[in-house]
Amino acid sequence: MDELRRGPWWLPRLSLVAVSATGAVIGHVLATRASLEPSGTAVLGLAPLGIDPAHQGRGVGTALMHAILAAAEACDEPLVALLGAPAYYRRFGFSAAAGHGIAAPDPTWAAAFQARVLSGTVVPGRFRYAPPFDRLT
Repeated sequence: MDELRRGPWWLPRLSLVAVSATGAVIGHVLATRASLEPSGTAVLGLAPLGIDPAHQGRGVGTALMHAILAAAEACDEPLVALLGAPAYYRRFGFSAAAGHGIAAPDPTWAAAFQARVLSGTVVPGRFRYAPPFDRLT
């Protein structure tokens, strides 16, 4: 995570937290710079949405998702992609990335790799997360 924060992929305006009335962090969502290859088109990769189990089912995740998508759209980002449960993310406008001409970084992810177009026309290609993710094991 430190390498990610030090690089150009880190977008502080797209790292959002939810806090309780007592000031405790109860949720987090993050989008980092990614690209579509071979064009090099800059897009976003959404990290897993994390909500404290004691606060799940109360709308915290929904609020964070709406907030990060609105922020990304306000920043004129063209597309957000993620790996996650289609039944959950569908309500936020995500659909199979392949339907947008976007290939998953790993072909075995196809069913769960999703994208949402935010603006403009997206150039098809293979999705590539920020380079620090390539070094995860």
